[in-house]
Amino acid sequence: MKIQKTIFITSVFILSSAAFAADAVTTAKAVLAPTQGNTASGVVIFTKATDGVKVVADVTGLTPGEHGFHIHEFGDCSAPDAMSAGGHFNPKHVDHGAPNATPHHVGDLGNVVADASGNAHYEYVDKSMSFSGANSILGRGMIVHKDKDDLHSQPVGNAGARVACAVIGVAK
Repeated sequence: MKIQKTIFITSVFILSSAAFAADAVTTAKAVLAPTQGNTASGVVIFTKATDGVKVVADVTGLTPGEHGFHIHEFGDCSAPDAMSAGGHFNPKHVDHGAPNATPHHVGDLGNVVADASGNAHYEYVDKSMSFSGANSILGRGMIVHKDKDDLHSQPVGNAGARVACAVIGVAK
């Protein structure tokens, strides 16, 4: 009897530097899906701006309050708890901090704040991330956490479990 094993890999993108000219990418998108047992979902749009990358997010299905909001190392949401996305995206190997602090991980975006209905809107222009080079966010993971990022605990702000995950990809 022959047994065939099928392996499914979801939400993994491999992008080479030759795939996109640095100046050609002006917008990226991440579509958040809930991790196992959670209801959070949403969309994050990244747009090239004069002074960095503008991040605009709308997330639903959260508990009211603050939730850690980070770019993670890998564009891999295949694990039920999204641990396959790795740790915070930190190409400079510096301490975790608030998005406007020095230093902070390229992936440190602070918190999204959900209202009483569980909806959150976020806007921020980040000066450290890019669409090319060492700080490129393309192909990375976008994570929303269960708890508030305290903006100082090492290495990830004590933000708790991952409630939503997405892969950041090039958008038209």
